[in-house]
Amino acid sequence: MDLNDTKKYWSADVTKKSFALDLEEGVFTWEDPAKIAASLKKSAEVSTRRNAPPFQSAMSMLNFYINRAGKNLDPSQKEILEKAKVELRSLYSRT
Repeated sequence: MDLNDTKKYWSADVTKKSFALDLEEGVFTWEDPAKIAASLKKSAEVSTRRNAPPFQSAMSMLNFYINRAGKNLDPSQKEILEKAKVELRSLYSRT
């Protein structure tokens, strides 16, 4: 892998090496937005390695996954993950 490949696949590297949050296995594949949001909230709040407040860390991880999957993300799963954002905001009393 040359330097250009490293730049091209930086997101895969972040996914493999990031220790900001310990996520439950398969959390982004679940079908219940409330369960996804609750899991992300729990992971963010117990993490001692995050660099931002819990809400921001959880939302960032969710957005990162959605953006990284891009057009390869099944539309129905993307809809579930977008609903999980709403649930997450609700859990943190954000509008």
